[in-house]
Amino acid sequence: MKFSIILFAVMLLGCTAHVKKQQPSVQADGEEYRPQYHFTPPAQWMNDPNGMVYFEGEYHLFYQHYPDSNVWGPMHWGHAVSTDMVHWEHLPIALYPDSLGYIFSGSAVVDRHNTTGFGANDKPAMVAIYTYHDPVGASEGQIDYQTQGIAYSLDKGRTWTKYEGNPVLPNPGIIDYRDPKVFWYDKDQSWRMILAVKDRVHIYASPDLINWEKKSEFGAEIGAHGGVWECPDLFELPIAGGESKWVMLVSINPGGPQGGSATQYFVGAFDGDVFTPEDEQTRWLDYGADNYAGVTWSDIPDSDGRRLFIGWMSNWQYANVVPTYTWRSAMTIPRELVLLKQKNNYLLQSKPVQELQSLIVGEQAMGSDLKLTSATQKIMVNKVAQGTRVSIKNAQGEMLVIVIEEEQLVVDRSKAGKSAFSDVFAARHTASLGDIVPVTLTVYMDRSSVEVFVNEGELVMTNLVFPEHSFERVQLSGPGQMKMVALKSIWGEQQEEL
Repeated sequence: MKFSIILFAVMLLGCTAHVKKQQPSVQADGEEYRPQYHFTPPAQWMNDPNGMVYFEGEYHLFYQHYPDSNVWGPMHWGHAVSTDMVHWEHLPIALYPDSLGYIFSGSAVVDRHNTTGFGANDKPAMVAIYTYHDPVGASEGQIDYQTQGIAYSLDKGRTWTKYEGNPVLPNPGIIDYRDPKVFWYDKDQSWRMILAVKDRVHIYASPDLINWEKKSEFGAEIGAHGGVWECPDLFELPIAGGESKWVMLVSINPGGPQGGSATQYFVGAFDGDVFTPEDEQTRWLDYGADNYAGVTWSDIPDSDGRRLFIGWMSNWQYANVVPTYTWRSAMTIPRELVLLKQKNNYLLQSKPVQELQSLIVGEQAMGSDLKLTSATQKIMVNKVAQGTRVSIKNAQGEMLVIVIEEEQLVVDRSKAGKSAFSDVFAARHTASLGDIVPVTLTVYMDRSSVEVFVNEGELVMTNLVFPEHSFERVQLSGPGQMKMVALKSIWGEQQEEL
Protein backbone atom coordinates (compact mmCIF):
# COMPACT_ATOMS: atom_id res chain seq x y z
CA MET A 1 0.00 0.00 0.00
CA LYS A 2 2.74 2.45 0.85
CA PHE A 3 5.73 2.73 -1.40
CA SER A 4 8.22 5.01 0.34
CA ILE A 5 8.72 7.92 2.69
CA ILE A 6 8.43 11.16 0.74
CA LEU A 7 10.80 14.02 1.41
CA PHE A 8 9.80 16.10 4.42
CA ALA A 9 8.98 19.24 2.47
CA VAL A 10 6.69 17.36 0.09
CA MET A 11 4.94 15.59 2.95
CA LEU A 12 4.42 18.80 4.86
CA LEU A 13 2.97 20.45 1.79
CA GLY A 14 0.55 17.55 1.34
CA CYS A 15 -0.89 18.10 4.82
CA THR A 16 -0.81 21.84 5.26
CA ALA A 17 -0.96 23.56 1.91
CA HIS A 18 -3.01 21.34 -0.37
CA VAL A 19 -5.69 23.21 -2.28
CA LYS A 20 -8.84 21.24 -3.01
CA LYS A 21 -9.44 20.59 -6.70
CA GLN A 22 -12.05 18.80 -8.76
CA GLN A 23 -10.99 15.66 -10.57
CA PRO A 24 -9.86 16.29 -14.15
CA SER A 25 -12.22 15.26 -16.92
CA VAL A 26 -12.30 11.53 -17.57
CA GLN A 27 -9.61 10.29 -19.95
CA ALA A 28 -10.74 6.77 -20.72
CA ASP A 29 -8.28 6.34 -23.56
CA GLY A 30 -5.47 8.56 -24.78
CA GLU A 31 -2.63 6.07 -24.23
CA GLU A 32 -2.03 2.75 -25.87
CA TYR A 33 -2.05 0.91 -22.54
CA ARG A 34 -5.15 2.49 -20.98
CA PRO A 35 -7.45 -0.46 -20.07
CA GLN A 36 -10.85 -0.41 -21.73
CA TYR A 37 -12.93 -2.44 -19.25
CA HIS A 38 -10.87 -2.20 -16.04
CA PHE A 39 -11.30 0.70 -13.66
CA THR A 40 -8.60 3.37 -13.88
CA PRO A 41 -8.39 6.87 -12.37
CA PRO A 42 -9.14 9.79 -14.69
CA ALA A 43 -5.51 10.84 -14.31
CA GLN A 44 -2.45 10.52 -12.05
CA TRP A 45 -1.71 7.94 -9.37
CA MET A 46 -3.95 5.19 -7.92
CA ASN A 47 -3.26 2.20 -5.67
CA ASP A 48 -5.36 0.30 -3.07
CA PRO A 49 -9.14 0.02 -3.40
CA ASN A 50 -10.74 1.55 -0.28
CA GLY A 51 -14.12 2.03 1.35
CA MET A 52 -15.93 -0.49 -0.84
CA VAL A 53 -19.60 -0.38 0.17
CA TYR A 54 -22.98 -0.92 -1.51
CA PHE A 55 -25.69 1.61 -0.71
CA GLU A 56 -29.03 2.38 -2.36
CA GLY A 57 -28.25 0.74 -5.66
CA GLU A 58 -24.65 1.92 -6.01
CA TYR A 59 -21.34 0.15 -5.60
CA HIS A 60 -18.89 2.66 -4.15
CA LEU A 61 -15.20 2.33 -4.97
CA PHE A 62 -12.85 4.68 -3.15
CA TYR A 63 -9.14 4.34 -3.80
CA GLN A 64 -5.74 5.58 -2.77
CA HIS A 65 -5.07 8.54 -5.02
CA TYR A 66 -2.48 11.27 -5.52
CA PRO A 67 -4.02 13.85 -7.85
CA ASP A 68 -0.81 15.84 -8.42
CA SER A 69 1.49 13.18 -9.88
CA ASN A 70 1.60 9.79 -11.59
CA VAL A 71 3.76 8.37 -8.77
CA TRP A 72 2.89 7.75 -5.12
CA GLY A 73 2.53 10.85 -2.96
CA PRO A 74 0.27 12.40 -0.30
CA MET A 75 -2.72 10.10 -0.23
CA HIS A 76 -6.34 11.12 -0.84
CA TRP A 77 -9.44 8.98 -1.34
CA GLY A 78 -10.55 9.06 -4.96
CA HIS A 79 -14.15 8.01 -5.58
CA ALA A 80 -16.33 6.36 -8.22
CA VAL A 81 -19.74 4.68 -8.26
CA SER A 82 -21.32 1.99 -10.38
CA THR A 83 -24.61 0.15 -10.64
CA ASP A 84 -22.96 -3.04 -11.91
CA MET A 85 -19.25 -2.99 -10.86
CA VAL A 86 -18.36 -2.70 -14.55
CA HIS A 87 -19.41 0.75 -15.77
CA TRP A 88 -18.13 3.53 -13.52
CA GLU A 89 -18.94 7.18 -12.90
CA HIS A 90 -16.04 9.23 -11.56
CA LEU A 91 -16.88 11.55 -8.65
CA PRO A 92 -14.84 14.32 -6.99
CA ILE A 93 -12.19 13.36 -4.45
CA ALA A 94 -13.93 12.23 -1.26
CA LEU A 95 -11.27 12.71 1.44
CA TYR A 96 -8.29 15.08 1.46
CA PRO A 97 -5.25 15.10 3.78
CA ASP A 98 -5.61 17.35 6.83
CA SER A 99 -3.61 18.35 9.90
CA LEU A 100 -3.68 14.76 11.20
CA GLY A 101 -2.06 13.37 8.06
CA TYR A 102 -2.53 11.74 4.72
CA ILE A 103 -5.63 9.56 4.19
CA PHE A 104 -4.34 6.00 3.92
CA SER A 105 -6.41 2.87 3.27
CA GLY A 106 -9.56 1.80 5.07
CA SER A 107 -13.16 0.73 4.67
CA ALA A 108 -16.71 2.05 4.69
CA VAL A 109 -19.98 0.79 6.16
CA VAL A 110 -23.62 1.83 6.33
CA ASP A 111 -24.54 2.60 9.96
CA ARG A 112 -28.07 1.23 9.69
CA HIS A 113 -28.62 1.22 13.47
CA ASN A 114 -27.28 4.79 13.83
CA THR A 115 -24.76 3.66 16.42
CA THR A 116 -22.66 6.76 15.76
CA GLY A 117 -25.54 9.20 15.97
CA PHE A 118 -24.40 10.73 12.69
CA GLY A 119 -27.60 9.85 10.84
CA ALA A 120 -31.14 8.77 11.62
CA ASN A 121 -32.84 5.40 11.54
CA ASP A 122 -34.64 6.35 8.32
CA LYS A 123 -31.52 7.97 6.85
CA PRO A 124 -28.43 6.02 7.84
CA ALA A 125 -25.00 7.55 7.53
CA MET A 126 -22.28 6.06 5.39
CA VAL A 127 -19.16 5.94 7.59
CA ALA A 128 -15.58 5.71 6.33
CA ILE A 129 -12.90 4.31 8.63
CA TYR A 130 -9.35 5.03 7.50
CA THR A 131 -5.74 5.42 8.59
CA TYR A 132 -4.20 8.83 9.21
CA HIS A 133 -0.51 8.87 8.27
CA ASP A 134 1.27 11.83 9.86
CA PRO A 135 4.21 12.66 7.54
CA VAL A 136 5.79 15.07 10.01
CA GLY A 137 5.88 12.44 12.74
CA ALA A 138 7.24 9.88 10.31
CA SER A 139 10.01 12.23 9.16
CA GLU A 140 10.99 13.00 12.75
CA GLY A 141 11.42 9.33 13.63
CA GLN A 142 8.31 8.94 15.75
CA ILE A 143 6.69 5.49 15.85
CA ASP A 144 3.08 6.49 16.54
CA TYR A 145 2.45 8.38 13.30
CA GLN A 146 -0.41 6.17 12.11
CA THR A 147 -3.84 6.42 13.75
CA GLN A 148 -7.41 5.59 12.75
CA GLY A 149 -10.04 8.21 11.94
CA ILE A 150 -13.61 8.28 10.69
CA ALA A 151 -15.75 10.48 8.43
CA TYR A 152 -19.42 10.29 7.50
CA SER A 153 -21.72 11.13 4.62
CA LEU A 154 -25.47 11.79 4.60
CA ASP A 155 -25.82 12.18 0.82
CA LYS A 156 -24.81 8.80 -0.61
CA GLY A 157 -21.11 9.54 -0.36
CA ARG A 158 -21.10 12.76 -2.36
CA THR A 159 -19.82 14.92 0.51
CA TRP A 160 -18.03 13.96 3.71
CA THR A 161 -17.63 15.33 7.23
CA LYS A 162 -14.66 14.23 9.31
CA TYR A 163 -15.41 13.38 12.94
CA GLU A 164 -14.28 16.22 15.18
CA GLY A 165 -12.94 13.77 17.77
CA ASN A 166 -10.47 12.06 15.41
CA PRO A 167 -8.47 9.95 15.83
CA VAL A 168 -10.89 7.36 17.22
CA LEU A 169 -8.11 4.79 17.64
CA PRO A 170 -4.79 6.30 18.77
CA ASN A 171 -1.51 4.55 18.08
CA PRO A 172 -0.16 2.46 21.01
CA GLY A 173 3.45 2.90 19.84
CA ILE A 174 3.70 0.78 16.68
CA ILE A 175 5.25 1.85 13.36
CA ASP A 176 2.96 -0.12 11.01
CA TYR A 177 -0.60 0.33 12.28
CA ARG A 178 -3.06 0.73 9.44
CA ASP A 179 -5.74 -0.30 6.95
CA PRO A 180 -8.86 -0.84 9.12
CA LYS A 181 -11.54 -3.12 7.69
CA VAL A 182 -14.78 -2.81 9.68
CA PHE A 183 -17.89 -4.99 9.63
CA TRP A 184 -21.09 -5.46 11.64
CA TYR A 185 -21.08 -8.56 13.86
CA ASP A 186 -24.68 -9.73 14.14
CA LYS A 187 -24.28 -12.02 17.14
CA ASP A 188 -23.73 -9.18 19.59
CA GLN A 189 -24.98 -6.29 17.45
CA SER A 190 -21.72 -4.37 17.42
CA TRP A 191 -18.79 -3.54 15.15
CA ARG A 192 -15.53 -5.36 14.54
CA MET A 193 -12.31 -4.00 13.08
CA ILE A 194 -9.41 -5.99 11.70
CA LEU A 195 -6.24 -3.89 11.50
CA ALA A 196 -2.83 -4.61 9.95
CA VAL A 197 -0.08 -4.29 12.57
CA LYS A 198 3.48 -5.00 11.43
CA ASP A 199 3.35 -8.63 10.21
CA ARG A 200 0.12 -9.64 11.92
CA VAL A 201 -3.39 -8.32 12.55
CA HIS A 202 -5.25 -6.99 15.59
CA ILE A 203 -8.99 -7.40 16.10
CA TYR A 204 -11.05 -4.69 17.85
CA ALA A 205 -14.70 -4.31 18.88
CA SER A 206 -16.86 -1.20 19.19
CA PRO A 207 -20.51 -0.38 19.93
CA ASP A 208 -20.42 2.85 17.92
CA LEU A 209 -17.39 3.05 15.55
CA ILE A 210 -15.88 5.60 17.93
CA ASN A 211 -14.84 3.70 21.07
CA TRP A 212 -12.70 0.65 20.35
CA GLU A 213 -11.48 -2.23 22.53
CA LYS A 214 -8.74 -4.63 21.47
CA LYS A 215 -9.84 -8.27 21.53
CA SER A 216 -7.02 -10.36 20.05
CA GLU A 217 -4.05 -10.72 17.73
CA PHE A 218 -3.47 -13.15 14.87
CA GLY A 219 -0.57 -14.13 12.63
CA ALA A 220 2.55 -14.13 14.78
CA GLU A 221 3.50 -17.70 13.84
CA ILE A 222 1.41 -18.46 10.77
CA GLY A 223 1.35 -17.41 7.14
CA ALA A 224 3.92 -15.67 4.98
CA HIS A 225 6.15 -13.14 6.75
CA GLY A 226 8.46 -11.90 4.01
CA GLY A 227 7.20 -8.35 4.47
CA VAL A 228 4.71 -6.11 6.22
CA TRP A 229 1.03 -7.17 6.37
CA GLU A 230 -1.52 -4.78 4.88
CA CYS A 231 -5.17 -4.40 3.85
CA PRO A 232 -6.80 -7.24 5.85
CA ASP A 233 -10.39 -8.42 5.49
CA LEU A 234 -12.50 -10.90 7.47
CA PHE A 235 -15.83 -12.43 6.44
CA GLU A 236 -17.95 -15.56 6.67
CA LEU A 237 -18.68 -17.78 3.66
CA PRO A 238 -20.92 -20.84 3.28
CA ILE A 239 -19.62 -24.17 2.08
CA ALA A 240 -21.42 -27.25 0.83
CA GLY A 241 -23.44 -29.15 3.43
CA GLY A 242 -24.81 -26.14 5.25
CA GLU A 243 -21.57 -25.31 7.04
CA SER A 244 -19.74 -22.02 6.98
CA LYS A 245 -16.20 -20.84 7.65
CA TRP A 246 -14.56 -17.47 8.17
CA VAL A 247 -11.97 -16.27 5.67
CA MET A 248 -9.23 -13.75 6.41
CA LEU A 249 -7.46 -11.94 3.58
CA VAL A 250 -4.08 -10.36 4.27
CA SER A 251 -1.87 -8.63 1.71
CA ILE A 252 1.90 -8.77 2.14
CA ASN A 253 4.73 -6.70 0.68
CA PRO A 254 7.21 -8.11 -0.17
CA GLY A 255 6.92 -11.89 0.09
CA GLY A 256 4.45 -12.91 -2.61
CA PRO A 257 4.77 -16.13 -4.64
CA GLN A 258 6.18 -14.24 -7.66
CA GLY A 259 8.16 -11.74 -5.60
CA GLY A 260 6.98 -8.37 -4.38
CA SER A 261 3.40 -7.88 -3.22
CA ALA A 262 0.54 -10.41 -3.10
CA THR A 263 -2.47 -11.50 -1.03
CA GLN A 264 -2.64 -14.55 1.22
CA TYR A 265 -5.70 -15.97 2.94
CA PHE A 266 -6.61 -18.12 5.93
CA VAL A 267 -9.70 -20.26 6.58
CA GLY A 268 -10.99 -20.84 10.09
CA ALA A 269 -13.47 -19.95 12.82
CA PHE A 270 -14.27 -16.59 14.42
CA ASP A 271 -16.11 -16.22 17.72
CA GLY A 272 -16.35 -12.44 17.67
CA ASP A 273 -13.06 -11.98 19.49
CA VAL A 274 -10.56 -14.53 18.18
CA PHE A 275 -9.86 -15.94 14.73
CA THR A 276 -8.73 -19.60 14.85
CA PRO A 277 -7.33 -21.05 11.60
CA GLU A 278 -8.18 -24.54 10.39
CA ASP A 279 -4.52 -25.27 9.67
CA GLU A 280 -1.18 -23.54 9.21
CA GLN A 281 -1.13 -23.67 5.41
CA THR A 282 -0.22 -20.52 3.50
CA ARG A 283 -2.69 -20.00 0.66
CA TRP A 284 -2.56 -17.35 -2.06
CA LEU A 285 -5.62 -15.68 -3.51
CA ASP A 286 -3.90 -15.02 -6.84
CA TYR A 287 -0.62 -16.52 -8.04
CA GLY A 288 0.11 -13.80 -10.58
CA ALA A 289 2.38 -10.84 -9.92
CA ASP A 290 -0.26 -8.13 -10.15
CA ASN A 291 -3.16 -8.45 -7.73
CA TYR A 292 -2.59 -6.69 -4.40
CA ALA A 293 -4.44 -4.98 -1.53
CA GLY A 294 -7.82 -6.35 -2.62
CA VAL A 295 -10.76 -6.39 -0.23
CA THR A 296 -14.50 -7.03 -0.46
CA TRP A 297 -17.60 -4.86 -0.64
CA SER A 298 -19.62 -4.40 2.53
CA ASP A 299 -23.42 -4.17 2.80
CA ILE A 300 -24.19 -6.37 -0.21
CA PRO A 301 -27.94 -7.15 0.11
CA ASP A 302 -28.93 -10.58 1.39
CA SER A 303 -30.97 -11.00 -1.78
CA ASP A 304 -27.68 -10.98 -3.71
CA GLY A 305 -25.59 -12.85 -1.15
CA ARG A 306 -22.28 -12.74 -3.01
CA ARG A 307 -18.92 -11.84 -1.49
CA LEU A 308 -17.53 -9.41 -4.07
CA PHE A 309 -13.85 -8.50 -4.44
CA ILE A 310 -11.62 -6.18 -6.40
CA GLY A 311 -7.84 -5.71 -6.19
CA TRP A 312 -5.16 -3.26 -7.26
CA MET A 313 -3.62 -4.58 -10.48
CA SER A 314 0.05 -3.83 -9.93
CA ASN A 315 3.06 -4.75 -7.82
CA TRP A 316 5.18 -2.51 -5.59
CA GLN A 317 8.31 -3.83 -7.32
CA TYR A 318 7.56 -1.60 -10.33
CA ALA A 319 4.24 0.21 -9.78
CA ASN A 320 5.83 3.68 -9.93
CA VAL A 321 7.66 3.04 -13.21
CA VAL A 322 5.32 1.10 -15.51
CA PRO A 323 5.14 2.73 -18.97
CA THR A 324 1.96 4.76 -18.51
CA TYR A 325 2.14 8.47 -18.01
CA THR A 326 -1.04 10.50 -17.63
CA TRP A 327 -2.30 7.83 -15.21
CA ARG A 328 -0.91 4.89 -13.26
CA SER A 329 -2.60 1.66 -12.21
CA ALA A 330 -5.86 -0.16 -12.79
CA MET A 331 -8.07 -2.44 -10.72
CA THR A 332 -8.65 -6.12 -11.47
CA ILE A 333 -11.97 -7.19 -12.86
CA PRO A 334 -14.46 -7.66 -10.02
CA ARG A 335 -14.65 -11.21 -8.71
CA GLU A 336 -16.99 -13.28 -6.59
CA LEU A 337 -15.25 -15.20 -3.79
CA VAL A 338 -16.60 -18.71 -3.16
CA LEU A 339 -15.26 -21.13 -0.54
CA LEU A 340 -14.83 -24.71 -1.74
CA LYS A 341 -13.88 -27.81 0.20
CA GLN A 342 -11.74 -30.26 -1.75
CA LYS A 343 -11.00 -33.44 0.17
CA ASN A 344 -9.59 -32.10 3.45
CA ASN A 345 -8.51 -28.79 2.00
CA TYR A 346 -10.23 -25.42 1.61
CA LEU A 347 -9.94 -23.36 -1.54
CA LEU A 348 -11.08 -19.78 -2.12
CA GLN A 349 -12.35 -19.55 -5.67
CA SER A 350 -12.26 -16.18 -7.48
CA LYS A 351 -14.96 -16.13 -10.16
CA PRO A 352 -15.31 -13.25 -12.64
CA VAL A 353 -18.65 -11.62 -11.82
CA GLN A 354 -21.59 -12.36 -14.08
CA GLU A 355 -22.01 -8.64 -14.83
CA LEU A 356 -18.97 -8.83 -17.13
CA GLN A 357 -21.14 -10.70 -19.64
CA SER A 358 -22.67 -7.34 -20.56
CA LEU A 359 -19.39 -6.41 -22.28
CA ILE A 360 -19.56 -9.17 -24.90
CA VAL A 361 -19.98 -7.78 -28.40
CA GLY A 362 -20.03 -9.36 -31.85
CA GLU A 363 -19.91 -12.98 -32.91
CA GLN A 364 -18.09 -15.76 -31.12
CA ALA A 365 -15.02 -17.11 -32.94
CA MET A 366 -13.92 -20.74 -32.66
CA GLY A 367 -10.74 -22.54 -33.73
CA SER A 368 -7.12 -23.11 -32.84
CA ASP A 369 -5.70 -20.06 -34.65
CA LEU A 370 -7.79 -16.90 -34.23
CA LYS A 371 -7.23 -13.33 -35.32
CA LEU A 372 -7.58 -10.72 -32.60
CA THR A 373 -9.96 -8.01 -33.74
CA SER A 374 -9.20 -5.85 -30.69
CA ALA A 375 -7.03 -5.84 -27.57
CA THR A 376 -10.04 -6.56 -25.36
CA GLN A 377 -11.02 -10.21 -25.51
CA LYS A 378 -12.35 -13.11 -23.49
CA ILE A 379 -10.67 -16.37 -24.49
CA MET A 380 -12.22 -19.65 -23.34
CA VAL A 381 -10.61 -23.07 -23.64
CA ASN A 382 -12.56 -26.20 -22.73
CA LYS A 383 -11.31 -29.77 -22.24
CA VAL A 384 -7.88 -28.60 -21.18
CA ALA A 385 -5.26 -31.02 -19.84
CA GLN A 386 -1.53 -31.30 -19.39
CA GLY A 387 0.08 -29.77 -22.48
CA THR A 388 -2.62 -27.21 -23.24
CA ARG A 389 -0.83 -24.13 -24.55
CA VAL A 390 -2.29 -20.73 -25.48
CA SER A 391 0.04 -18.31 -27.30
CA ILE A 392 -0.90 -14.67 -27.80
CA LYS A 393 1.46 -13.04 -30.29
CA ASN A 394 2.18 -10.40 -32.90
CA ALA A 395 4.21 -10.23 -36.12
CA GLN A 396 7.12 -8.56 -34.34
CA GLY A 397 7.79 -11.74 -32.33
CA GLU A 398 6.35 -10.62 -28.99
CA MET A 399 4.46 -13.44 -27.31
CA LEU A 400 2.59 -14.17 -24.09
CA VAL A 401 2.35 -17.87 -23.31
CA ILE A 402 -0.16 -19.61 -21.03
CA VAL A 403 0.45 -23.32 -20.58
CA ILE A 404 -0.49 -26.21 -18.32
CA GLU A 405 2.49 -28.47 -17.83
CA GLU A 406 4.12 -30.55 -15.11
CA GLU A 407 1.07 -30.08 -12.86
CA GLN A 408 1.50 -26.30 -13.02
CA LEU A 409 -0.14 -23.29 -14.56
CA VAL A 410 2.49 -21.17 -16.29
CA VAL A 411 2.10 -17.59 -17.53
CA ASP A 412 5.22 -16.44 -19.34
CA ARG A 413 5.51 -12.72 -20.10
CA SER A 414 9.28 -12.74 -20.50
CA LYS A 415 9.01 -11.95 -24.23
CA ALA A 416 5.64 -10.18 -24.23
CA GLY A 417 6.74 -6.57 -24.60
CA LYS A 418 8.28 -3.69 -22.67
CA SER A 419 10.22 -4.65 -19.56
CA ALA A 420 13.29 -2.39 -19.38
CA PHE A 421 11.62 -0.33 -16.65
CA SER A 422 12.17 -3.18 -14.14
CA ASP A 423 14.73 -5.95 -13.68
CA VAL A 424 12.03 -8.35 -12.44
CA PHE A 425 9.13 -7.67 -14.81
CA ALA A 426 10.09 -10.01 -17.67
CA ALA A 427 9.42 -13.32 -15.97
CA ARG A 428 7.91 -16.78 -16.24
CA HIS A 429 5.36 -17.19 -13.46
CA THR A 430 4.30 -20.63 -12.22
CA ALA A 431 1.71 -21.98 -9.79
CA SER A 432 1.15 -25.56 -8.67
CA LEU A 433 -2.24 -27.03 -9.52
CA GLY A 434 -2.20 -29.08 -6.34
CA ASP A 435 -5.49 -31.02 -6.13
CA ILE A 436 -7.06 -28.97 -8.93
CA VAL A 437 -7.92 -30.96 -12.06
CA PRO A 438 -7.95 -28.40 -14.89
CA VAL A 439 -11.00 -28.53 -17.13
CA THR A 440 -11.44 -24.97 -18.37
CA LEU A 441 -9.13 -22.03 -18.94
CA THR A 442 -10.55 -18.50 -19.23
CA VAL A 443 -8.43 -15.49 -20.16
CA TYR A 444 -9.54 -11.87 -19.84
CA MET A 445 -7.34 -9.67 -22.05
CA ASP A 446 -7.21 -5.89 -21.92
CA ARG A 447 -4.68 -3.49 -23.40
CA SER A 448 -2.12 -4.03 -20.66
CA SER A 449 -3.28 -7.01 -18.60
CA VAL A 450 -4.07 -10.69 -18.75
CA GLU A 451 -6.14 -12.42 -16.06
CA VAL A 452 -6.12 -16.22 -16.25
CA PHE A 453 -8.75 -18.37 -14.48
CA VAL A 454 -8.51 -22.15 -14.22
CA ASN A 455 -11.92 -23.77 -13.64
CA GLU A 456 -13.64 -20.42 -13.19
CA GLY A 457 -11.15 -19.23 -10.61
CA GLU A 458 -10.00 -22.27 -8.64
CA LEU A 459 -6.55 -21.01 -9.58
CA VAL A 460 -5.91 -17.46 -10.80
CA MET A 461 -2.94 -15.58 -12.21
CA THR A 462 -3.17 -11.83 -12.87
CA ASN A 463 -0.36 -10.18 -14.79
CA LEU A 464 0.36 -6.86 -16.45
CA VAL A 465 1.82 -6.88 -19.94
CA PHE A 466 2.96 -4.02 -22.20
CA PRO A 467 3.41 -5.18 -25.82
CA GLU A 468 5.33 -2.79 -28.08
CA HIS A 469 2.84 -3.64 -30.82
CA SER A 470 -0.72 -4.88 -30.46
CA PHE A 471 -1.14 -8.62 -30.22
CA GLU A 472 -2.62 -9.98 -33.44
CA ARG A 473 -3.31 -13.68 -33.01
CA VAL A 474 -4.13 -16.26 -30.37
CA GLN A 475 -3.15 -19.87 -31.02
CA LEU A 476 -3.99 -23.10 -29.19
CA SER A 477 -1.83 -26.21 -29.23
CA GLY A 478 -2.25 -29.42 -27.29
CA PRO A 479 -5.54 -30.55 -25.73
CA GLY A 480 -8.55 -28.28 -25.75
CA GLN A 481 -11.19 -26.44 -27.74
CA MET A 482 -10.91 -22.64 -28.00
CA LYS A 483 -13.46 -19.93 -28.55
CA MET A 484 -13.20 -16.16 -28.20
CA VAL A 485 -15.44 -13.12 -27.91
CA ALA A 486 -14.60 -9.42 -28.04
CA LEU A 487 -15.33 -7.17 -25.06
CA LYS A 488 -16.43 -3.57 -25.55
CA SER A 489 -15.10 -0.53 -23.72
CA ILE A 490 -16.83 0.57 -20.52
CA TRP A 491 -16.14 4.21 -21.38
CA GLY A 492 -18.52 4.46 -24.32
CA GLU A 493 -18.56 7.72 -26.21
CA GLN A 494 -16.00 9.26 -23.86
CA GLN A 495 -13.30 7.60 -25.96
CA GLU A 496 -14.17 9.92 -28.83
CA GLU A 497 -13.32 12.96 -26.72
CA LEU A 498 -9.63 12.11 -26.41
